[in-house]
Amino acid sequence: MNKILTFLAMTIALTATAATADKEARVYEIRTYTASAGKMEALHKRFRDHTVRLFQKHGIEQLGYFVPVDAPETKLVFVLSYPSRAARDQSWKAFMADPEWVTAFKESEKNGSLVSKVENPFYLATDYSPAIKASAGTEARAFELRTYTASAGNLAGLNARFRDHTVALFAKHGMTNLAYWNLMPDQKGAGDILVYIIAHKSREAAAESFKNFRTDAAWTKARAESEKKAGGSLTAAKDGVISLFLKATDYSPTK
Repeated sequence: MNKILTFLAMTIALTATAATADKEARVYEIRTYTASAGKMEALHKRFRDHTVRLFQKHGIEQLGYFVPVDAPETKLVFVLSYPSRAARDQSWKAFMADPEWVTAFKESEKNGSLVSKVENPFYLATDYSPAIKASAGTEARAFELRTYTASAGNLAGLNARFRDHTVALFAKHGMTNLAYWNLMPDQKGAGDILVYIIAHKSREAAAESFKNFRTDAAWTKARAESEKKAGGSLTAAKDGVISLFLKATDYSPTK
């Protein structure tokens, strides 16, 4: 009996260790495509008809596809996930060489490039992020991509405040925590940037949620204490917090 219990305990421990290692190693890529003038619908079509399926074929996990609420014709923002950076490079090499992709790309760009700019920084999940996975709500949701630039030397303090207070308070006030990331160490701005995605029932609900959050006594106390410890704001004075409201595309696995 003792041997069985010992075996079960070891199995549970190994499983937990593997899960932690996977979370630490898993790489996330947030790709932002700026569409060429008048090409957004063609870009959506290429993703809908070819790219999404080919990403899946080559082991690229797709978490969500979004466009800005205020300018849906300008950008496509999407989140991809990989077991490691090496796996990412291998998957993209195979995807780019796939005959179907080569043909689809050439056909779609006969009248000009669909994309004028590509941005694709790489991230690791924070230790307080919920499990990052595709999720579909029962009704259309408003998504918010928020980018925080920490003031000098204060990213650790910013992460601590989210870990110990902010995430729970967001949930308390009706916001759904989807993912929290820091840039990988080799990325420009590493050590300064926190990026996260939250979901709201609507943009109006978001405004109400943040209003209640900012006046919550627990938040005002946590903010005051963290800023006293840091000697000032935990975010940079200029562009310290940038918010972008997004809506999911029809082919997004997260809606």
